[in-house]
Amino acid sequence: MSVEVANESGAEIDEARLVALAGHVLGKLGVNPLAELSILVVDEAAMTALHEQWMGEPGPTDVLAFPMDELRPHQARSEEAAPDPALLGDVVLCPSVAAKQAAEAGHSAQAELEMLCTHGILHLLGYDHAEPEEHAEMFGLQGELLESWREVRPKP
Repeated sequence: MSVEVANESGAEIDEARLVALAGHVLGKLGVNPLAELSILVVDEAAMTALHEQWMGEPGPTDVLAFPMDELRPHQARSEEAAPDPALLGDVVLCPSVAAKQAAEAGHSAQAELEMLCTHGILHLLGYDHAEPEEHAEMFGLQGELLESWREVRPKP
């Protein structure tokens, strides 16, 4: 997997850990090892601009996903054929929003960023949570992926 991180937020984050997490998630989902993913880390002003421009919603958000290739939903998990290499797209994270959410949830900002990154990758692969069935599937898979990540990676 090729995973690039661009930190434009000014916040200090563990970029190597996000790259490792993304590789773990993509590997667990059976995504072609030649696939490419970009993770962009931005400040609240940049996230607000993206959120308003692309989602039509005010203020910053925690994560946005911008798929590049047209993938069929859940193509990566298909057992019939391995997916073609692809430029998956961009996951955009906002560490200041993540830090606020982490404090409210009672866990570390790093754990929140890892959850948000996993969530964004799932969106790139066609998962969604608009309907109750989709929500259950996506968040269930997200939980499984994060649990398997915690088993192979020590706490930061």
